[in-house]
Formats: sequence, structure tokens, C-alpha cells
Amino acid sequence: MKKPVGEQELALLRYVAEHGPATVGEVAERFGEAQGLARSTILTVMERLRLKGYLTRSKVDGVFQYASPVATQELLRDVVGNFVQRTLSGSLSPFVTYLAEAEDVSDEELKQLQDVVARLRQKRKE
Repeated sequence: MKKPVGEQELALLRYVAEHGPATVGEVAERFGEAQGLARSTILTVMERLRLKGYLTRSKVDGVFQYASPVATQELLRDVVGNFVQRTLSGSLSPFVTYLAEAEDVSDEELKQLQDVVARLRQKRKE
């Protein structure tokens, strides 16, 4: 299991995962400025994410480009899995209770939840 990520790390990681390979300068300009983050902070966070295994780094034309080795959905699944293991001691019950009481679930999200339940039921039959 990878080391957990903080809120700022997750936001930056999602940005890189969604926008493809990017240099520190590109991320600082397109993501960091809007967040009020200096280039040096972006570099520090990106290097932390690389050392934790969430980003890869390769040299292109003499400049390092960082990328997420997995798609955004897989990334978020791993982050949620880490949260469940670390914060909820592996129990999904508090998460399920939260979802059951959520008032802002969209029709699309409800459909996704129904699909998940159907897949879980199918797995039990196998």
C-alpha cells in the first residue's frame, strides 16, 4: 500500500493525472498560481508524490516531465482504498452510512452506486 496523500497532494495529483505529462513550470503556471502556490512548493509536492510512487518523472528535451502512471479513476480508487484502510480500519460501514445519508447524490451517482451493488451481488453468486 502506498503512503497516504494529503489534500494539497491529492489536488495536484489529480491535476497531473487529468492533464497528462507536465513540467513543474507548467503545473505551477496552470495549477499553482490559481491555488496561490509558488513554483518551489509545486516542485516540493511533485517530488514528494514521486517518492511516494504516485508520479513518475522522465527527462524530455532536458526538462523533467511528471506523469501519473495510472488513470484518474484508478488513482481515486486507490486513494479511497487507503482512506478506508487507514481511517476506517478497513470497515466500509461508516462509508455506507455516509452515502445513505447524503442529500446531494446525483442521478448519475445513484446509478453508479446501483451498478456497484449489482456487481457485488454477482460476485457473491460466483
